[in-house]
Amino acid sequence: MANTQVQPIFILPEGTQRSQGRNAQRMNIMAAKLVAETVRTTLGPKGMDKMIVDSLGDVTITNDGVTILEEMQIEHPSAKMLVEIAKTQEDEVGDGTTTAVVIAGELLKNAEGLLEKNIHPTVIARGYRSAAEKSQEILNKMAENIGENDDVMLSNIAETSMTGKGAEASKDKLSAICVKAVKHIMEKENGKIVIDKENIKLEKKVGGSVEDTELVEGIVLDKERVHSGMPRQIKNAKIALLDSAVEIKNTETDAKIQITDPSKLQEFLDQEERMLRNMVEKVAKSGATVVFCQKGVDDLAQHFFAKKGIYVARRVKKTDMEALERATGGRIVTSLEDLSGTDLGSAGIVEEIKVGDEEMTYVRDCKLPKAVTILIRGGTEHVVDEVKRALDDAIGDLAAALKTGKIVAGAGAPEIELAKGLRKYAESLSGREQLAVQAFAEAIEVIPRTLAENSGLDPIEIITELKSAHDKGQKWAGVDVFAGKVFDAWKAGVIEPLKIKTQAVSSAAEVAVMILRIDDVIAGGSSKNSMPQMPPGMGGMEGMGM
Repeated sequence: MANTQVQPIFILPEGTQRSQGRNAQRMNIMAAKLVAETVRTTLGPKGMDKMIVDSLGDVTITNDGVTILEEMQIEHPSAKMLVEIAKTQEDEVGDGTTTAVVIAGELLKNAEGLLEKNIHPTVIARGYRSAAEKSQEILNKMAENIGENDDVMLSNIAETSMTGKGAEASKDKLSAICVKAVKHIMEKENGKIVIDKENIKLEKKVGGSVEDTELVEGIVLDKERVHSGMPRQIKNAKIALLDSAVEIKNTETDAKIQITDPSKLQEFLDQEERMLRNMVEKVAKSGATVVFCQKGVDDLAQHFFAKKGIYVARRVKKTDMEALERATGGRIVTSLEDLSGTDLGSAGIVEEIKVGDEEMTYVRDCKLPKAVTILIRGGTEHVVDEVKRALDDAIGDLAAALKTGKIVAGAGAPEIELAKGLRKYAESLSGREQLAVQAFAEAIEVIPRTLAENSGLDPIEIITELKSAHDKGQKWAGVDVFAGKVFDAWKAGVIEPLKIKTQAVSSAAEVAVMILRIDDVIAGGSSKNSMPQMPPGMGGMEGMGM
């Protein structure tokens, strides 16, 4: 009798796991939803913080979406895609990371309901894409304009960004600092506003309180003067920026010097001293009273600089040198021979100040600084870190608002207005795509719903009130999480840049569509499992003396 048993055929390495069809979709959606749930409680002015302890025991306390997701070291491939959205949002805008992730999670949750109704994933994907396109149109239509001189609105944007974060207690002072800093580094090219956030240096120093945070119209360096004989303070400083060492160069090739006479040794040493003295003379001749050197400064050269009353700091980071260039108007010089008066930058004052237990160099009162420093203070390392993240977000929001020139109110108002517009758009569609657009509209409402939940309010009651207000034409009706009722977010000064909303919606839609279209997950086995098996009789690894 023939053997009816069929030998299974393995086309994948041993240890490979595979899930297909609905099972694969369910697993992917579940992973993404869990990521969204993790950060969801941090949203809004009453959002809570997360404490993340890494394998080394380092603690991070934050409610910044992207920081939480990065510190969590997520492994699941679909969950990683949501971390990518947060990173994109951070790079593009600097704020709204939690919003983007929460919307993506909700889009997938709603898609799951449609999949259970046997609607094909590509139909849902098509509906989501058209809803995302329409969302951009609706959001742009509802946005208001903002100009660079609208200081009140700019201050409101910064304050809104900081509300609910570690910096909230001092948001009035910090928002003023952020607006001033952004205006300093703002430039115009062909009528367009250009802002490079890298030109605002955020320097952290533990000590004092958050209220002691200050804006320095120039650069603060974590460096001290190299010689105690140098002056601590120099007014009307002329600054030389050197990219070459003030030291005796070693020869490129191996060289051997033989000295037969002791007097020759002295001549040799005298020559070295003369060379260093000439270098210092060259700097002094240019008119420089302060030197920032990217490389080393010889001990003898330090002595000569001190005698001339020149302030010197060495081994300054390349990024700090470039910032000094923008702040002081000087030029980085690679060769001392080329240094002249025209290469020097200027600052009202350069001084060494003790901050906490470290000496720092302040380069302040620059005429038209295109790089500034915000020196962040706080009681502990964790406080300073969280304030830095809050300022990062606020600066990103201000830059986004000024670049696009468009703003919207916050407090969940634009989301309700957007959902209303999408539902109207869904009515113009026919077939199953309409259901996908309606699911998209419902997902957008997760933001005001979460704001209400995180504040201990009844989300159903709040959403109903919001919809009613928007139906009456109150475009900026949002959730007042402190009073527990609906209010006019625009009048209350809860303002956000349009870019936060447009970027969050488009990123969330793109990642949701990508995850929905996956119907097969093939996960390779770990390398130890997929090691080639030894043929029988070879005695395995032991037989090889391992």
